[in-house]
Amino acid sequence: MRGDRIADIWGPRTPFTSGTSWPQRVDQYLADGVTEAEVEKWVRGACLLCSNGCGLEVAVRDGRMVGVRGRAEDRVNHGRLGPKGLYGWQGQQHDRLTAPLIRSGGRLVETDWETAMQKVVERSRSLLDAKGPLSHAFYTSGQLLIEEYYTLCVIGKAGIGTPHMDGNTRLCTATAASAFQESFGSDGQPGSYTDIDSCDALFLFGHNVAETQSVLWTRMLDRLDADDPPRLVCVDPRRTKVAERATVHLPVRNGTNLAVMNALVHELIAHGWIEEAYVQAHTVGFDEVDRLTRDATPEWAAGICGVRADDIRAAAEIFGTSERVVSTCSMGFYQSHQATAASCQVNNLHLLRGMLGRPGAGILQMNGQPSAENNREAGCGPALPGFRNWDNPEHVRELAELWNVDPLVIPHWAAPTDANTILRFAEQGSVGFLWIAGTNPAVSQPDLARIRRILSGDQCFVVVSDGYRTETTELADVVLPAALWAEKTGTYTNVDRTVHLQEKAVDPPGQARGDQAIWTDYARRMGLADRDGRPIPAWDTPEQAFEAWKAASAGRPCDYSGLTYQKLHDIGGIQWPCTPDAPDGTERLFTDGVFNTAVDRCETYGHHLATGTPVGELAYRARQIDGRAVLKTVPYEHPYEEPDETYPMRLTTGRTVYHWHTRTKTKRSRRLNEAAPAMWVEISQPDSERLGITEGDLVRVTSRRGTIEAPARISHIREGVVFAPWHYGDRETAANELTLSGWDPVSKQPELKVAAVSVERIGPGDGPAPAPTTTASAPVHPFDATGRE
Repeated sequence: MRGDRIADIWGPRTPFTSGTSWPQRVDQYLADGVTEAEVEKWVRGACLLCSNGCGLEVAVRDGRMVGVRGRAEDRVNHGRLGPKGLYGWQGQQHDRLTAPLIRSGGRLVETDWETAMQKVVERSRSLLDAKGPLSHAFYTSGQLLIEEYYTLCVIGKAGIGTPHMDGNTRLCTATAASAFQESFGSDGQPGSYTDIDSCDALFLFGHNVAETQSVLWTRMLDRLDADDPPRLVCVDPRRTKVAERATVHLPVRNGTNLAVMNALVHELIAHGWIEEAYVQAHTVGFDEVDRLTRDATPEWAAGICGVRADDIRAAAEIFGTSERVVSTCSMGFYQSHQATAASCQVNNLHLLRGMLGRPGAGILQMNGQPSAENNREAGCGPALPGFRNWDNPEHVRELAELWNVDPLVIPHWAAPTDANTILRFAEQGSVGFLWIAGTNPAVSQPDLARIRRILSGDQCFVVVSDGYRTETTELADVVLPAALWAEKTGTYTNVDRTVHLQEKAVDPPGQARGDQAIWTDYARRMGLADRDGRPIPAWDTPEQAFEAWKAASAGRPCDYSGLTYQKLHDIGGIQWPCTPDAPDGTERLFTDGVFNTAVDRCETYGHHLATGTPVGELAYRARQIDGRAVLKTVPYEHPYEEPDETYPMRLTTGRTVYHWHTRTKTKRSRRLNEAAPAMWVEISQPDSERLGITEGDLVRVTSRRGTIEAPARISHIREGVVFAPWHYGDRETAANELTLSGWDPVSKQPELKVAAVSVERIGPGDGPAPAPTTTASAPVHPFDATGRE
């Protein structure tokens, strides 16, 4: 079908009842003037513009991408594509980086690869010789390929020996990993998208799925429009399209998530809505969770969260009495000061009810990025590959043997370094070499004025590899042109552990190269080698890198050993773990109630959720967890910033369906950029009346860190809360000019959802606020499906 996904974001309904298969619907878009008959070939892959990972094919004519269509047989999307999937590829067709740049005389000038790499290697080698591996750091994206992540992991951890490796997954999905590790012993989604097909209740915790994973919402809508719809509970301060369909909407004050979660657990225990046999056989920690939530009544939580106690009771009753519940959790929970604790309580709800490992009963702690899972799996971030425990000498020995290096080379003397700390080290100058790949921290990080100072200072040499010139490349010392999606071959994994192979469809423009090729060239020039003098990494091609990754993952929870490029080409998406003994993949984890918490298998020994203090091996052994899940929580604490007389409102940030992160791709797609061309801010109708603001007025939003100006949109957001999309990078309109450098003590994920701000009208606008949104409007300002008047 050729429907317009700008005006009709989710497409026509294809309702299906519980336990039946989601009907197929193939979405397709070809560039203007191109017909199907003119397409020379269709190349298989998957979308890389949200964490859904929809299977698709790329249309090619005359060596250029000219369109896409969904793959009907793919398990993730059954042929559907969202707005970004249909139109976002067009952003790759122009305005690309085509040659390396080096800073000369205070500005970036074009050069050749030899000159650029020589400059990179000279600085890298001099710092390694003078200061050692702690002088080096790498900060990557959630949009690279497994082959690229694993290549850089081996370069950083086996070749250089630095613990300073993280990705912008720290901003979007670090809490998902932490919550799984704390509850289940290792990272990895327990559930499957197919659980949505047979559940009788859906709980969406801080997850505006309608905009962030539009095809997943399409699947949910088709269940909601069936004759036997699941009941839906939504926890979100905004009245989104999700909230409009909810049986119960809990519009909590942003920053109060743990209070409402503790109350939900309190209600399950108080009413006896727990599976006692499952809890006794498969969990530890029930008595402590019971004690810590005993006083967390709905009335107590209602006073903190600003919702009705009866609505909390109603939500708890739905969870407590449903036979099959699917929960999703996303940025509304993750980007908060008690992110891991709140997300662990989502896990606890399922454990208390035995809602794991069977159809219709599962958890999806969502990723914010399409291949964030791979960054976590492959050890390119602050982790060891294969969900290994950096604090377990046997796990380190396994890697040392695999890589043929001395175990002392692999950094494991302390916890791996998170992005917040890496940036602090770069600010101080102890990290003197920082390589940023495929991400734009000069827009995405909190407290942007500070980030600009760090990246532009002389204390740290900054290398950026990207497909475009961005706000971040303009601060770099060397910029390397990188190949993007469908311009290289490799694999990536979506939220529910589905692995796809993206095959190269076209050549990258100009001198651009794939990230794996760039890093391998760097390693060869650096002379990185193993104990026997063989080069690190020991491969050159993507398929060789994938085979090496399979060997690293074998026997671990994220086992890829049964996958091949040929199998992924023939079948499409396949879920891990996939082994020679389970060649079709594994739909759900923990079906036997055995978790990855055994001492010799777990990825971490855990942390105190309030302080982040690690649990040592001896203390962990003493609990005799032995394959059981861990129930844990802590008391609610207030956010780092609360409203006061000067800054009386709460800021929250988020996304619009039409853009991806900092818009490096989507602003270059005409259809997507026309749909949401400029920044706006949302305020409630009562706040607008109090402040004398009407729709489209220009307003100034100020925090302790900065100020932005944008048109106002009057919406059904809760009173006292301001919403700003964070995609827009201009200093006058970048939402992260306002956000603060505070984070959850366990996941180290920044608190991007809560900051104290003031709002004032500074003048009339030019009409209605220019950017559409799928958030429901106030009654005085009705929207159609596009979010426009």
